[in-house]
Amino acid sequence: MGKAQSMINGFIMCEALEMRKIKIFDTTLRDGEQSPGCTMTMEDKLKIAKKLEALNVDVIEAGFPIASPGDFQAVSEVAKEIKGPVIAGLARCTKEDIDACWKAIQHAKNPRIHIFLATSPIHMQYKLKKTPGEVIEDAVAFTKYAANYCRDVEFSPEDASRTKPEFLYEIVEKVIAAGATTVNIPDTVGYSIPSEFGRIIKGIKDNVPNVNNAAISVHCHNDLGLAVANSIAAIENGADQVECTINGIGERAGNASLEEVVMAIETRKKHLDVCTGIVPNHIYPISRLVSTSTGMIVQRNKAIVGDNAFAHEAGIHQHGVLSHPLAYEIMNPEKIGRESVLVIGKHSGKHAIGATLKKMCYELTDEHLTKITELVKAHADKRKIVDEEDLRIMANHVTHKENGSSETIKIDKITVLTGNNITPTATVKFSMEGKEKIITSIGNGPIDAIANAFVSVVPDMKIADFEVRSVGTGSNATAQVLIKFMDNNKKLFSIASCNDDTLMASANAFAKGANRILSSRNGV
Repeated sequence: MGKAQSMINGFIMCEALEMRKIKIFDTTLRDGEQSPGCTMTMEDKLKIAKKLEALNVDVIEAGFPIASPGDFQAVSEVAKEIKGPVIAGLARCTKEDIDACWKAIQHAKNPRIHIFLATSPIHMQYKLKKTPGEVIEDAVAFTKYAANYCRDVEFSPEDASRTKPEFLYEIVEKVIAAGATTVNIPDTVGYSIPSEFGRIIKGIKDNVPNVNNAAISVHCHNDLGLAVANSIAAIENGADQVECTINGIGERAGNASLEEVVMAIETRKKHLDVCTGIVPNHIYPISRLVSTSTGMIVQRNKAIVGDNAFAHEAGIHQHGVLSHPLAYEIMNPEKIGRESVLVIGKHSGKHAIGATLKKMCYELTDEHLTKITELVKAHADKRKIVDEEDLRIMANHVTHKENGSSETIKIDKITVLTGNNITPTATVKFSMEGKEKIITSIGNGPIDAIANAFVSVVPDMKIADFEVRSVGTGSNATAQVLIKFMDNNKKLFSIASCNDDTLMASANAFAKGANRILSSRNGV
C-alpha cells in the first residue's frame, strides 16, 4: 500500500502503522432499530447502509430477517445493494430463522449468518427452560447448520457477562470447532464494569484452546453508561471486533456508540496500539442522517456528535482554543466533518467575540470591541443565547454601520389560524425597507405557514434544520427556537430566538434569517 493509500482524511491506516486492526461491526439497522420509537423504512435503511459503506465499517448487521416481511425485504435489499462491508443477518438457533436469514443475505458479496443462544443461568432456566448440556448441543448443531449455508458464521452466547466462566469457555470452544468464524461476547443487559469485562475477554483468550481460529467480538449495552468503556477494556484484553451503533441507539439505554469507540481508538491509538479502517469525515453526516431517520434527537452534550461537543463558551476556554486548539480540544473536529464553535454568551470574553466578528468581516477597534462585549453580556443575561444575527446588530450599532443593516424586515403583527380540520394559515404584517407588506401563507402546521410567508418574500432563504427547546420549567418556561439557514454561498449559519410564545419565537427567528440572507446579498 502506497503512502497516499495509507492516509484517509488525515487518519493513517492500520497497515501503515503496523497496528492491530479492530473490526467495526455496525448494528444500527438491527439493534439500533430495536430502540423504542426508532423503526426505519426500507428507504431509510438503504440510505444509512450506503453511508455506513462510505464510512468503511467492516460489517453491517442489516436486520433480523424473520422478524417481519418488511425486515426481510430490507435486509435483502441491503445485501443486494452494498458491496463493500460484510452483510450480516441475525437469527435465533432455529432452522426457520437460519433459513430466512440465508434467503435474505444470500445475494451479498460477503454474507454472514449471526446466530445467538442464551447461556446465563437465569436465561437458560427461565427463558429457554433448558439444561446447560442441551444449550451446548443446540449451539453446536445450529452453528453447523448455518455453516452449511455460509462460511462466515458468528455465534453469540447471549448474556455472556452473566454466564459462568467455565461454561462460557466450553461453549466458545465447541462453536468454534463447529464452524463459527466469529464469537461475539455480549454484555446483553449492560451489567459489566470495565475491569470485569476485560477479565472475561482475557479469560476466553487464555482458556479456550482454539480461540485463535475465530475472531472475538464484543457487543456492549449502555444500561450503566459503560458500553464504550467496556468495549475499550475488551480491546485492551484482545478483542478483535466491536459491535456498536451510530449515536449509540439501541435497546433500552442503547449500545456502544460507534463514533465514541472509533474516536477513542483514534485519539489514544498509541496507548491502545490498535486502529480501525473507518473514514472519519463521514461520522458527523451519518449521525445527522440516523437522527433524522429515527426521530431520535442527539443530546447536545453527547461526545463527538452532540451540538456542544466542540463548542466553547467560557472565556478562558475560548482564549485557549484560539491560541492553540489542542489546549481544550483533544481531537480535530474537521476530521469527523465538524468544526469548532465559539458560543457567544455571558461567559465569553473579548478574544472570542472579536474572533467571531472578524470571521463576519468586521474590523474593530479595541474600544468598539469593549462596547460590543458589554452589550453581549447584558443581552446574554436576559436571553442566554447570542446568535450571529444578534452579534451583527450589536456590531452595526456600536460602529454606526448603516449599510446592509440587518433591520431590513421588521415584524409588525402576526395572526395564525390553526386547529382540527383547518388548514394552518399565517398572516404576517411587516415593513420591508420602509414599505408595509402583508403576506398570507398556508403550511403543514402553524410554524410551517409562518416560514412560508417569509420564504415568499425571500425565496433564496433555505431552511436546513429547525429545533425548538424549552428554557426553564413549568408554565414560566420560555421557547427557544434554533434554526440553521443556508445563504447564497451555500454556507450554513445559525439563528436563535427566545419568546414566551413558540410561534413568535419562530417568527422572530425566520425574520432574522431573512434579514441575514438579504444582508449577504449586499456582502454584509
